Amino acid sequence: MMSKENNQAGKGDCAPNSNADRCASPLFHIAFYKFTTIDDPAALSSSLRHLTVDLRGSILVATEGINGVLAGAAMALDAFEHALTNPLYCNGAFIDVAFKRSACKTPPFARIKIHHRDRIVGLGHLDALHDNRCGIGVTPQQWRVLLAADDVVVIDNRNSFEYRLGRFKSAIDPGVGNFRDFSRYVEAHAPGWQAAGKRIAMYCTGGIRCERTSAWMQDFGINVVQLEGGILNYFQTMPDAQQDWEGECFVFDNRIALDTRLQETETTAEQVYDDPADAWRLARAQRLDEGG
Repeated sequence: MMSKENNQAGKGDCAPNSNADRCASPLFHIAFYKFTTIDDPAALSSSLRHLTVDLRGSILVATEGINGVLAGAAMALDAFEHALTNPLYCNGAFIDVAFKRSACKTPPFARIKIHHRDRIVGLGHLDALHDNRCGIGVTPQQWRVLLAADDVVVIDNRNSFEYRLGRFKSAIDPGVGNFRDFSRYVEAHAPGWQAAGKRIAMYCTGGIRCERTSAWMQDFGINVVQLEGGILNYFQTMPDAQQDWEGECFVFDNRIALDTRLQETETTAEQVYDDPADAWRLARAQRLDEGG
């Protein structure tokens, strides 16, 4: 696997069909999602391919909405955001989409991939049980208040390797290798939380996973909210986010990890996936780095 320095100087300098001006432009990354009814995911996927010809990244489309991460020059991203949120596009389905944007040193993606699936976020064995509800979101400012409350349990709704790299200071790691692990953790602890009158505050990287998970948790009678826009939104919104966070935030692209100012760190995939159980994750990261 190439080092970050070689990656920046190598494959990511210019895409094969890009022009010199675009290659010289600073790169930015955006993350976004929206739960909304899509009648024809295949048609929307085709349309999105036309909107992303100057970008790299991936967008998932399903009947329940879209989930995307893209990278490119600021002007190209501006054009995409403007087109997607146009009231005339897709009958205004995406007019209120929130975009989390950060600058890049390393090109995050090697190509553009747009495809439709059954879901834009999966709950594993619970997929058939949820009914497209979304959870209750709180703003970054409200989240900070919750972090200091004695009756709040803060749960990190990500994989354990992400938690090890960085987390909100009061957060609990439920020990997740897959979503089945998370659901078992909730089922085991829900009675104790309820008996103690605890509120649950949950977060993930961009917010989408918590949307579905917290809605499912409400079925247990749990008082649960999630951080709107996830960690990335917190970093983007709160200039002093470092007072609530320790470590770095893992991102699933070639940048690997960000600090609280959304700046890429020097952390490598080998350092993140240092547990032998995560060897398959490292192999996947190496394929991504090579454009696979």
